[in-house]
Amino acid sequence: MSLSLAARFARRELRGGLRGFRIFLACLALGVAAIAAVGTVRAAIEAGLAREGAALLGGDAELELTYRFATKDERAWMQSRAARVSEIADFRSMAVVGDQRGLTQVKAVDANYPLIGDVALNPPMPIADALAEQSVLPGAVMEQVLIDRLGLQISDIFKLGTQEFRLTAALLSEPDSAGGGFGLGPRIIVRRAALEASGLLEAGTLFSSKYRLALPAGADLDALSAEANAAFAQSGLRWRDARNGAPGVAQFVDRLGAFLILVGLSGLAVGGVGVSAAVSSYLKGKTAVIATLRTLGAERGVIFQTYFIQIGVLSLLGIAIGLVLGALAPLLLAPLITERLPIPAAFALYPKPLFEAALYGILTALIFTTWPLARTENIRAATLFRDAGQGGGRLPAPRYILAIAMMVALLLALASWFSGTVFLTLWTAAGIFGALILLVLAAALIRFIAKRLAPLARGRASLRWALGAISGPREEAVSVVLSLGLGLSVLASVGQIDGNLRGAIARDLPSVAPSYFFVDIQKDQMPGYLERLENDPSVSRIDSAPMLRGIITQINGAPASEVAGDHWVLEGDRGITYSTDIPDNTRLLDGTWWEPDYTGPPLVSFAAEEAEEMNLKLGDEVTVNILGRDITATISSFREVDFSTAGIGFIMSMNPAALSGAPHSFISTVYATPETEAQILRDLSTAYPNITAIRVGDAIARVSEVLAGLAAAVSYGAAATLLTGFLVLIGASAAGEQARTFEAAILKTLGATRARILRSFALRAAILGGAAGLVALGSGILGGWAVSTFVMETSYEVIWSNAFAIIGGGILATLLSGLAFAWRPLTARPAHILRAQE
Repeated sequence: MSLSLAARFARRELRGGLRGFRIFLACLALGVAAIAAVGTVRAAIEAGLAREGAALLGGDAELELTYRFATKDERAWMQSRAARVSEIADFRSMAVVGDQRGLTQVKAVDANYPLIGDVALNPPMPIADALAEQSVLPGAVMEQVLIDRLGLQISDIFKLGTQEFRLTAALLSEPDSAGGGFGLGPRIIVRRAALEASGLLEAGTLFSSKYRLALPAGADLDALSAEANAAFAQSGLRWRDARNGAPGVAQFVDRLGAFLILVGLSGLAVGGVGVSAAVSSYLKGKTAVIATLRTLGAERGVIFQTYFIQIGVLSLLGIAIGLVLGALAPLLLAPLITERLPIPAAFALYPKPLFEAALYGILTALIFTTWPLARTENIRAATLFRDAGQGGGRLPAPRYILAIAMMVALLLALASWFSGTVFLTLWTAAGIFGALILLVLAAALIRFIAKRLAPLARGRASLRWALGAISGPREEAVSVVLSLGLGLSVLASVGQIDGNLRGAIARDLPSVAPSYFFVDIQKDQMPGYLERLENDPSVSRIDSAPMLRGIITQINGAPASEVAGDHWVLEGDRGITYSTDIPDNTRLLDGTWWEPDYTGPPLVSFAAEEAEEMNLKLGDEVTVNILGRDITATISSFREVDFSTAGIGFIMSMNPAALSGAPHSFISTVYATPETEAQILRDLSTAYPNITAIRVGDAIARVSEVLAGLAAAVSYGAAATLLTGFLVLIGASAAGEQARTFEAAILKTLGATRARILRSFALRAAILGGAAGLVALGSGILGGWAVSTFVMETSYEVIWSNAFAIIGGGILATLLSGLAFAWRPLTARPAHILRAQE
């Protein structure tokens, strides 16, 4: 009976339209739209990766080996299960034209490449024709950026190692480019057979071989994966299939999408404060209606249900608007987004992200509206008739507080489940909750200070009125500081994260970095290589070390992933070196180094920081697969490895006898003056064509591009939060308009001029905005540090320009919004206002 009565009352209240709820709807719709849009884009990319998985991978399945080609038995296994097999070798090298050198990522393919899709060339032609022999020389294609860098024209000749090639076309796109990982140089494609005499694929050189399989229709990928992993468990061979054709891209998209959704949730929390303020303001305006209902015998439950139903209907309207915007925006912008993405995306209406956004919106609306709705039960009719601005100050009943706590817990559980990042979700929630507590305390503190300072501001009427209003009983300080401060806190955190991402490379770059990394130096080339550099006065330092690559497969006899989880050291192959003595730049932290003539069971010195993260200890056994051979070594020591120097650093260093007989090359870093770098490169690449030089500055530039893209994505998330925060501020200012109107009427009656009243309003806004900005500054610095350190894993420093901009922006925004809603209070007639209070 009471529910039907409440529904009838709510229906009558809804006849009044959306007046007083525009900010409410905007905040809720914008937060839901941001989450729905991010989720839709992520779903579109995931669908595109799944649909084009085989093309991205280059086949239905792929088997990859590190620095060796498949054996006859391994090839036989592949050919017995696949309709076609394509072999590819992928490595870095130097393309040489006269005195010009350019770092390139070479893909050496066979006649079956590509198994799926087409290679786009300019001028258009089949890849088989482009790579065929051209006037005695084998053909090759390369990306336009490298063509321009080397000053080549079609049909010109260039060298890879000792082999000459004729350029036949510019490479526009490869079907399997997204699955190839991060490359430091533009792509060149040649025939594998054409490199036999180049010296680039010798034993011990750094390359990976990939075998793409075109499987029969209906092939069981799960069964084949299990069979391959069992058959080649000890050979270092890794399986991938079309279900995850670009795992690195998919993982990056998943993590970035999860982070942006959490940024969206933070924005939704900011909007929630606006929702709560809008509901509180609306209910204050309904005091006469509530009082009438109470005097006519309406129970507290009926009043709560009435406005719960009304606001629930409006919440569903706001959520629906947000879902429509969040679903349509990616569809309308699909051509633009697709053009900017290097991977396929299938844009459509995806129910899952919309359902997720709707759940977030419903829970947010419930959490932030239940509190002001519950407080209506504490308001007595007599209090409402006596003073519309008083009452309702007590806490809601315990059952409402418990319900809010349960809804918050449910929201966090859903966010953790949907995002797949429990740690980040809980930290985000803790940050928002901590910011709310700080803002409430700050509001209480500023009211306390204002109350103490107001009597001291004699002779400064505008300041005394501003301080009196802040310390007054109407709680404007709490609503403004809370609504503005939370939005600024999120913005400050995002601003710090953005600034640190953009500055990470420049800030972390050592003061003295190597000029070049040289790789694939053969052992018999080392004497001549060192002689050229050691006799050059422009070279200040040379570091060299033997270089092998291996995959950690087991720890203490158990699969490595079961012991160390998904630690990055286990993702693919890692560099391994050997040394008789402790290198000069190595600091032993624990354990002992082997004797120079040690020939016993293999020993390994492990990087201390990574060992701690992987829960390794002295005496543990680590099995590493190197060129198909398993080597089990005992950890004898932990040493400090500083990868931030841009120099040589190895996770593992073994005793020389452990790696005896394993073919390998050397890696070296050279520190030289900038003006001599080009001559050093020309001399070494001419004398040793197989050597690859990686210029450290170019590598840093490529990584900077990736970080800049990530920072831009974070900035887009911040834009939605910025708009939401601005709407919340407008809502808070609008909610206080009635109180300011009454205040202005009193002051005018006592003889105050409009100019003084306006100055009072401006001072009040500046003080409250400054207080909110200061709290946001502290919260933003702390939140930015936490995300940069524990999530992004970059170094952190305070971006003071962003930080002070937040404080200035808070003061300015509060001033503008406060003054915008000061016009009507200043122009209202006191007699009319005061008569209405009787």
